[in-house]
Amino acid sequence: MSAKTPYTVFRQLLLSLLVLTLAACATRNADISDSRPPAPVSQSSLGRSVHYLSVKIGPRNLKHYDGLQRAAKYIHQEFTNLGYKVERQQYQVEAKAVENLIIGIGPKDAPRIIIGAHYDSFGDQPGADDNASGVAGLIALAKLLKLSENKLDKRIELVAYTLEEPPYFRTQLMGSYQHAKRLHNNKVKVIGMIALEMIGYFSDEEDSQNYPIGLMGMFYPDVGNFIGVVSNFSSSSLKNRLAEQIKKADIDVQTLMAPAILTGVDFSDHMNYWEFGYDAVMITDTAFYRNHHYHKHSDVISTLNLEKMAAVVRGVYYGVLDLAIEKEPEGAESMR
Repeated sequence: MSAKTPYTVFRQLLLSLLVLTLAACATRNADISDSRPPAPVSQSSLGRSVHYLSVKIGPRNLKHYDGLQRAAKYIHQEFTNLGYKVERQQYQVEAKAVENLIIGIGPKDAPRIIIGAHYDSFGDQPGADDNASGVAGLIALAKLLKLSENKLDKRIELVAYTLEEPPYFRTQLMGSYQHAKRLHNNKVKVIGMIALEMIGYFSDEEDSQNYPIGLMGMFYPDVGNFIGVVSNFSSSSLKNRLAEQIKKADIDVQTLMAPAILTGVDFSDHMNYWEFGYDAVMITDTAFYRNHHYHKHSDVISTLNLEKMAAVVRGVYYGVLDLAIEKEPEGAESMR
């Protein structure tokens, strides 16, 4: 390990002070009395999706190309079974065809809300939490949104991304980069993007939660039984709005607004939407800050909490509806 320069020490101290200040202002749970729309989320359905992707298929990436193709086929079939028309956004990587799978619901010409999850896994590992859990949540949200299809004022686009994991992470070959770039090139108005990145691992054990800066433990729980909503500065309004709605699903919500230099803040597909100037957040169980099975062969379905996963999906659904359904001005009802 190389010695730290005075500049490096100063920068770490400055970053620590910044993050601690933001943490003190983080969104906390509150009593929520708002009415909640029906949001039936089947734990068994979530489990079936995770099992299929992580057990029946297993590794799924360019080195395990058959697995990657089988995962895409599975997701395509699930979307089709729900009544969606699936668009394949295809491109070539190392002379192999890869694809994002895209479905939409709501007025076609309206501003869009993007919800995405990557379906590839790292190396030769099963990737149950990372990120079969996110894909299972995406499929469940596609089903829930059908219940509110006629109420939507905004277009909701759900995207299953290819190639999020290394060695393609932080490259233009990421599926989410390809999607965000196309939106930008076509000048599509986007209200916000939501990345589902590892939403299934929870623990009630003391000291089960870690943070990029140790002092953050003064403001955040040391028990890893919450879901996180993470944003950069420009996406803070989206973060807060979603967090308030996710709380209605009776799950503890912690938020973080921080610069990308804080390790982990941009570790998913939302980073590519930031690059093109879109508001975007990550919904996460905090990955390696909690889940010790991260990028290991032990990242299996038996380590996941399907009850908590279902609550996360319900909460995101409430948040998406809040963004996608325009509210009547106060007093409008009495003026009719």
